Amino acid sequence: MQAYRISANKPPARPRRPRLAATARGVGMIALFALASTCTAQSYPAKPIRIVNTVAAGGPAELVARLVGQKFTEAWGQQVVVDSRGGAAGIIGAELVARAAPDGYTLLLGSSATMVFASLLRRTTPYDSLRDFAHVSMVVTSPMLLVAHPSVAARSLNEFVALAKAKPGFYNFGSLGTGSTAHLGGEQLKMRAGIDLQHIAYKGGVPAVTALVAGEVHVLFNSTATALPHVKTGRLTLLATGGTKRSPVIPDTPAVAESFPGFEVVTWYGIVAPAKTPRAIVLKLNAEISRALASQDMIERLVAQGHEPNPGTPENMRDYMQRELGKWGKIIKAIGIKVDD
Repeated sequence: MQAYRISANKPPARPRRPRLAATARGVGMIALFALASTCTAQSYPAKPIRIVNTVAAGGPAELVARLVGQKFTEAWGQQVVVDSRGGAAGIIGAELVARAAPDGYTLLLGSSATMVFASLLRRTTPYDSLRDFAHVSMVVTSPMLLVAHPSVAARSLNEFVALAKAKPGFYNFGSLGTGSTAHLGGEQLKMRAGIDLQHIAYKGGVPAVTALVAGEVHVLFNSTATALPHVKTGRLTLLATGGTKRSPVIPDTPAVAESFPGFEVVTWYGIVAPAKTPRAIVLKLNAEISRALASQDMIERLVAQGHEPNPGTPENMRDYMQRELGKWGKIIKAIGIKVDD
């Protein structure tokens, strides 16, 4: 058998260069995906769109969803159906959208209650507000109003704080239920102002406002649309607004943040889609929401209901939600509340 020896002087093998065919194939696939995404956005929407509303029909959330849907129809000529799926603090509707096909035809009108408080107050939630949704755009924010029964000898927030400090534990505040925005707003005020208030929970906004008008409770954080009519008739006293700045609806009323910087208690609504919805569709929806919220008729209708148009980028919405989760998470942990699943 003949033996073969490898010469010690043989030059080392050169590193292999990428095969041109494989490289070209990879570039081609990227271009194909980009083209498919562009074509998807151009043809979208090709059928009716559904916006899921997570509270009962007839409320302020449904109105916001219908106004947005109307603008989509005007722009694209496709019907938009508002599907109200109330119950379980909005979890039922949010889960439905999180599990829907990521094609842009099932959207969610998310809110602070659904996207923030639900996950913070419950041991388990069937979705992750940051991971399981493609964030499209904020739509509106609505500052809560701090209102008091006329028997309370205060005509401003600072006067009420002084009264509460003089009589620790004497005054109380109502809410729309344990874990509601009104409840957590009251708890935040207690912490920031250093006052002792007793919490009384009611089952919903109507019973809470009815109790306040009747004098069963002293103060309450409630929505502008619900509280302001009672203020105008003199049945309630307006002490402050819960936004970071004064509301254009009632510009003469100071914000709580003017006395306690950083304080904020608002309800907000924004549009999200299932995770993995094509970016091109997300951006198309975002652009149309921004255009709609710049129209004068939309602004007038929203402001009349106590809402402030608040469009922004998908990244703006996600970042805001992340800050909300952090802020309210600390408050909920400090007061130690949980809502049973």
